[in-house]
Amino acid sequence: MRFLLDQNQSPIVAELLNRMGHDAVHVRDLGMSRASDSEILASAADDRRVVVSGDTDFGELLARTNASSPSVVLFRRQGQRRAAELAGLLAANLDAVAADLDSGAMVVMDADRVRVRLLPFRPI
Repeated sequence: MRFLLDQNQSPIVAELLNRMGHDAVHVRDLGMSRASDSEILASAADDRRVVVSGDTDFGELLARTNASSPSVVLFRRQGQRRAAELAGLLAANLDAVAADLDSGAMVVMDADRVRVRLLPFRPI
């Protein structure tokens, strides 16, 4: 799977995902360290990547625009989790959500559950 990691994620998560056989880049690798969330979403959509973030603003942007892509993985309650834990959490749940991410979804992951909301969705 192809991932674009947001600035609030460690570049090490991208490295670990690449070692697992995925195609993962961090926004800093694209010169987008100061890019807005809208710019990150546009880049991910253009390059067919799934955004990986801890920023709930991506869900709000997807709702506001009623977009059907790109998909977003949102890590909740990431607190003091290390990069290896986050990459492991994503890898452990990827088989269960891969089809949803391919077709357009917001996937929220925390330590004890995974929630999937298919895109497009309307604002609440």
